[in-house]
Amino acid sequence: MSDEPTPETGATEFTAFPRNFLQLVVQERIFLAVLLVSFLVAGLVYPYPEIAMWVGFLFAGYAVVANDSIQTIGTFIASNKGRQWWVLWLFIGGIMILTLTYSWVTNDGDVTYGRLSSKGFAEAPTSFAFLQVSGPLFLLILTRMKIPVSTTFLILSSFATSAKGVAAVLSKSVSGYVIAFVTAISLWLVLGKIIDRKFRGEAHRIWYGLQWVTAAFLWSMWLIQDAANVAVFLPRQLELVEFVGFAGALFIGLAVLFRLGGDKIQEIVEEKAAVVDIRHATLINFIYGIILWVFKIWSSIPMSTTWVFLGLLAGRELAINLTRSSAEGRSLGDVGRLIAKDLLFVTIGLVVSLVIAAGVNPTIADKILAW
Repeated sequence: MSDEPTPETGATEFTAFPRNFLQLVVQERIFLAVLLVSFLVAGLVYPYPEIAMWVGFLFAGYAVVANDSIQTIGTFIASNKGRQWWVLWLFIGGIMILTLTYSWVTNDGDVTYGRLSSKGFAEAPTSFAFLQVSGPLFLLILTRMKIPVSTTFLILSSFATSAKGVAAVLSKSVSGYVIAFVTAISLWLVLGKIIDRKFRGEAHRIWYGLQWVTAAFLWSMWLIQDAANVAVFLPRQLELVEFVGFAGALFIGLAVLFRLGGDKIQEIVEEKAAVVDIRHATLINFIYGIILWVFKIWSSIPMSTTWVFLGLLAGRELAINLTRSSAEGRSLGDVGRLIAKDLLFVTIGLVVSLVIAAGVNPTIADKILAW
């Protein structure tokens, strides 16, 4: 009997795509409707800077936290699924308010801990392009597709006044990936078997307190690095009313995110080995927070914390695989594919961000073409 497709089979395959596409549209109808309205709003307001900066900030506020949640509060959500979402929200939201308020008070209205004072980002925008205001919406699309991207590149690159500013951010971010990867693989190769032996059975109650402390530490370190990604739309020094609007909008956005359980991108965290174990989550939070703290001291240049986080998870995943027998976990090939997939996704985000930056800033476009 011939294996060649019959006309009926061919017709079925031909009609399958539009049918599946229609099902996807119906399934995501609310998200697509909100997205369409948001693009229309961006198109209407971008010529008016005083309105555009706040609309862009609101888009960025949710988009940045939603995409970057996998690297900060992702393990916190994954290991606290048994708790009420609003308890987790109030705790993380409270840490955010304290962290932002400290910078605002001690840095004369600057909520970014000086991250936007570096070359290429020091001047607040006085006019906006459509792609600058709508840029965070592209980030929302990638987040919905469960693609972790560098929000630093996607948002900040379109505001850079010089190509050197973008190059400095890229250099620091790639360095962060390498350092996090080497740190993680070294620690877990040395301690992996000890961790596996000790982290068995039900966790002692002290681990719950430690996990919340390390989650607070990591979250504050992330805010110090990445608050610039949403504040870039606004004046570099915020008045009291502006600060209340800034912090209040982010606080409400966090409520939505926790109510959704981290949304679809949370799956990237939960596919990694043992992150739902509160002891492993605590260890990841602590090491990642220390790395971000070191980078905070190193320089005030903005960086992609996403690259650092994925480097940390990649090194950890590889070390766990090397210290376990093949029967206990994934094959080396599976781990390699997992690491390659994450790198592919952040590279896609980098390319998208450079395209947006080139579309907004001719200077950066010329530099990219020169490369």
